[in-house]
Amino acid sequence: MSLRDDLSHGLPAPFSPSRRTVSSRRAVLGGGLALVSGAALALSGCHRGGTTPTALRVGLTGKGELDTQLLFRTAGIKPDFPVAYSHFESGHLQVEAFNSGGLDFGGMSEIPPAFAAASAAQNFRQIAVLHGDVNNQVVLVPKGSAITTLADLKGKRIGYVRATTTQYYLIRMLQSVGLSWQDITPVAMTVADGAEAFARGSLDAWAIYGFPIERAIATQGARILRTALGFLSGNYTIAVPADLIDDPVRKDWVGRYLGLQAQGLRWAAANQAQWAQVVAGDIGVPVDYVRDQFRRRSEYYTLRPVTDAAIASEQAVADVFSAAGLIPGHADVRPLWSTAFNDAIAKEAS
Repeated sequence: MSLRDDLSHGLPAPFSPSRRTVSSRRAVLGGGLALVSGAALALSGCHRGGTTPTALRVGLTGKGELDTQLLFRTAGIKPDFPVAYSHFESGHLQVEAFNSGGLDFGGMSEIPPAFAAASAAQNFRQIAVLHGDVNNQVVLVPKGSAITTLADLKGKRIGYVRATTTQYYLIRMLQSVGLSWQDITPVAMTVADGAEAFARGSLDAWAIYGFPIERAIATQGARILRTALGFLSGNYTIAVPADLIDDPVRKDWVGRYLGLQAQGLRWAAANQAQWAQVVAGDIGVPVDYVRDQFRRRSEYYTLRPVTDAAIASEQAVADVFSAAGLIPGHADVRPLWSTAFNDAIAKEAS
């Protein structure tokens, strides 16, 4: 993938299966787990064409706090139905997996669906909202950087992960100080490539999420310029393939998995000290850095049903990208939502 990726000419290409990232040692060390290959995903069972499902194929983005597999293992939660996990580096790669029939359940920010709404790649429905922390998404600057305000980003080379929250909040941060996307040199990169570029001094700033923040602070003396508080809604959506809603076996598994996920989130909120130790070990940083991230959090994660407010929040995201010329025309996100699991979520919350 080229480090330079100008998105000003319309919809970016993250939804092309040919751009799927191959898992590598560099990706793991650099701060993200790339998408498992289509062949590997197929081993967990193809559900198109009426084939009997062999497992609920769950996508996980990265490592650390939002790794549900890790959370379940730590909290002693054991699904009583088959689950096969695959790791992804970002939500738009999960959209690819849904569209190719390789995934049954996954999570993403509001941004990948906004881009999908402007394309023909819409083989998924958002069925729940995971609402939580936005202070774990930041703009980092290197140790000793002279950049102290958002206005100082003008003319600077800034890394981000395209079609993700990083691109969205970077646009909004620039707008907040009278700057535009054209006022910086945006560099679209994977998480792994971004970690390498930031470490070797090739970036003036890096818009990034999750555990790479703590790793860069711990190992390189990086500094947080600004968190995404005030720029992100805190909504992260949970999605399933569109046809799963009419599949009684997989629909039942998803409903039960949502219940277990809500249980796990409650355990994490009540056991922060233990959870911080586990997360620190998983991402390979001193536990004090994870504790700092937990202390910075804007909210604990909770599972919520689909509401008009959640849909409107995602529509506002799509409108920002449209206004910036990064999505062609108007993208309507409402068809990408389903309330099919609202009753199950409400029951779990009661």
